[in-house]
Amino acid sequence: MKREVEFVYDFKAFGQAIKKARRAAGYSRKKLGHELNLAPRYLVSIENEGQHPSLQVLYELCTFFDISVDQFFFPDKVASKSTQRRQLETLLDGISDTGLQIITATAKEIKKVETGDE
Repeated sequence: MKREVEFVYDFKAFGQAIKKARRAAGYSRKKLGHELNLAPRYLVSIENEGQHPSLQVLYELCTFFDISVDQFFFPDKVASKSTQRRQLETLLDGISDTGLQIITATAKEIKKVETGDE
């Protein structure tokens, strides 16, 4: 019995997120391809054309750049941690205690300004 496909997921948003994360991390497609053993042309297809990556490649790209798949598969739900928050946490892991104190003080000031609690 042949199964009818009712919905085909559009991977264009995923591709754009990969491109943005790759650029922010300072990776060329060639360098990323070397790191993950992927052809740079395949990365072009994912980023620009929304090509469907294999499950393994989807996993590798998401974990490499700390990208939450929730934003793509459950767009109507609020993700517990956005991609940007996950990427920030990864950066924070490599910062000294002194650096964390500076970032904490800065975050507190930003929160005051955004909430109007000055």
